[in-house]
Amino acid sequence: MAATESNMMPLGTPAPDFELTDTVTGTTKTLQELKGEKGTMIIFMCNHCPYVLHVKEQLIAIANQYVQQGISTIAISANDIVNYPQDAPDKMQAMMLEWGNPFAAYLYDESQSVAKAYQAACTPDIYVFDAALSCVYRGRLDGSTPKNEVPLTGCDLRAALDNLLVNKPIDPQQIPSIGCNIKWKD
Repeated sequence: MAATESNMMPLGTPAPDFELTDTVTGTTKTLQELKGEKGTMIIFMCNHCPYVLHVKEQLIAIANQYVQQGISTIAISANDIVNYPQDAPDKMQAMMLEWGNPFAAYLYDESQSVAKAYQAACTPDIYVFDAALSCVYRGRLDGSTPKNEVPLTGCDLRAALDNLLVNKPIDPQQIPSIGCNIKWKD
């Protein structure tokens, strides 16, 4: 498992728009349809990544907690499914059923153009946008990884979301997420 850091999109960057297929419903969804009233979290992830599987419980808990407060969570997979068939849309749908469908959508970025527009590099790669879809956070969930003994709390992401909800400044000193690299097509 090769560790790759996120590229850290500049704060203030507008969320790139998209139109992708939701693997749970089979319907096409847009950012405008899925965004939250108070904010939107976008997570680039995939089914097989040990880093994603390590933070699964916190991703689900955070999505379920913050949707009640107006924050929508959108998951996107952009992996090459020819070489990584375990990340194919039917497997994505099955995983969301297993997880209890905690996200507004689990989208498949077949062309990988959305991942490139967001400068996504790893899984999980986490972005938070305010109500106006301006980037206010990009970085890690917390300091826990599959290879260390740091407790999994989601503290970095939770602090950003909590500040967003009460209109407090979010610390601009943010630590990159780390995970498996996105599996780019040749």
